[in-house]
Amino acid sequence: MESADSYLFEYIKNLSDEVKLLKRENVELKNQINVICQSFREAVEAQNDMVNEINNLWDGTQILLDRTRNAPYELCDPDSEFRFFRPHFESQDETIRKIVEEKRSLARFGDGEFQIMGNQKGNVKYQRYDARLAQRMIEVLHSDMPELIIAIANNYGSLESYALGCDDAIRRYMTDDIRKMHSSLLETERIYADAYLTRFYVMYKDNMTDAPVRRLEKLKSIWEKRNVISVEGALTRLGAGNDLFDNTKSFRRIIAPATSSFDRYDELLEASLKYAEQDTLFLIAIGPSAGVLAYDLTLNGYQALDVGHIDLEYEWYLAGQGVRVSVPDRYNFELVEMDHVEDLAADDPYYREILVSLA
Repeated sequence: MESADSYLFEYIKNLSDEVKLLKRENVELKNQINVICQSFREAVEAQNDMVNEINNLWDGTQILLDRTRNAPYELCDPDSEFRFFRPHFESQDETIRKIVEEKRSLARFGDGEFQIMGNQKGNVKYQRYDARLAQRMIEVLHSDMPELIIAIANNYGSLESYALGCDDAIRRYMTDDIRKMHSSLLETERIYADAYLTRFYVMYKDNMTDAPVRRLEKLKSIWEKRNVISVEGALTRLGAGNDLFDNTKSFRRIIAPATSSFDRYDELLEASLKYAEQDTLFLIAIGPSAGVLAYDLTLNGYQALDVGHIDLEYEWYLAGQGVRVSVPDRYNFELVEMDHVEDLAADDPYYREILVSLA
């Protein structure tokens, strides 16, 4: 019996020693694995750094190429031997004077509108391609109605007034093919307004001075003591939670779908005419359909302005960083992270201002 106990004791002792040895070997193995993993992580980080460096180098090269390609348009007199199409623009102050004093309407055309009019059938993020919309926009672009101002983005010549980054984005967009397409749609002798009229803050080089304040005050004079109806996308929320339109006499809303508003265009026009009064000023923010609606409302005797992203621009101005920032309760296709939009509080005055929703 004693011999059996000794044997069992010896067996357990040997087993314990083996377990301890295995533990030590396991610790050593784990350490080796950790070293390998760390080396792997460092290799991945080095590779990522290299990829980022290559991407930055490529971006820098692309910017240089864009600047070089666009330089003749920015630096040369259009009447020099280097002849190219450059639209004529009136000053933003003159455009605002016409809107305020002469009660003119405004239709604006940017890259999304030109994409649709140029039959580039890839969907604009906020409006699916629609051949009828393309034809209506071309009709508006070429209209000669005195009451309607046609505005296009002032991208064609010098970009010296624009902030760094904004100017390069314009250069990236204004390829030779885009210029050719624009020149096929625009008129050589026509004087256009600047579609950047309502983008008074982020894109300008002087955005950290008091210049945006002056531009903003001129814009606010447009709706000073006016009875306003906004026709806006469901998540646009013009003036909600800020004081941009506090100087109006009244402010009411017709709500369109957040995207592809032209799908319900006829209903939007019908609702606008139903609720309009003689002195109503329409402010429209429904994507590429806005210029068409401004045109049709003007034909019906009303003043209507395509104001685009003016509310977002104001929110960025209030943030005071000189760049686009997230505005959680606004739809903003320019920032990827803004695909999700937060709800407004249930008792927000915004809801009481809605005349009809077609969203």
